[in-house]
Amino acid sequence: MTDQAQRSESEIPGKPTSASRTTLSHIMTGSDTNLLGTVHGGVIMKLVDDAAGAVAGRHSGGPAVTASMDEMVFLEPVRVGDLVHVKAQVNWTGRSSMEVGVRVLAERWNESTPAQQVGSAYLVFAAVDGDGKPRPVPPVLPETDRDRRRYQEAQIRRTHRLARRRAIKELREKRAAEGMED
Repeated sequence: MTDQAQRSESEIPGKPTSASRTTLSHIMTGSDTNLLGTVHGGVIMKLVDDAAGAVAGRHSGGPAVTASMDEMVFLEPVRVGDLVHVKAQVNWTGRSSMEVGVRVLAERWNESTPAQQVGSAYLVFAAVDGDGKPRPVPPVLPETDRDRRRYQEAQIRRTHRLARRRAIKELREKRAAEGMED
């Protein structure tokens, strides 16, 4: 049975991509820097996780926890005085999980030049109930061609994630059966 068929059985109405899309903006200060004087990657990753978590919670209608960060790409350094915009949206949903795509843009706080993309990430969130157990999420309803492309790409990333986990598990089981310790 497909994820879509399982969700339709649960009668949870879908939500359009735009319903939970959000932007978090933050100005970078000296306390955000690394030893090179640029903004620490961990600071950007926290902003990414915060924005993605807000989107996942909005889409699922309740608590959602970070299950994985599939990919975090830093394209350009971020500097003190940059106004960083973290744009996030749900790309794909499963029964209780959601992939959230995030784009990170930066612009000088005191200039009127366009923001430049400085990073991107894909995170997987799991919706949880009060006991921390998985709970169903509404299906995401892509609205544009771009949303539909992101949905299809997210399905590919999910397939790769599951295949990678399966291959690692099989390798570890094989090594254990051969008496090899990790």
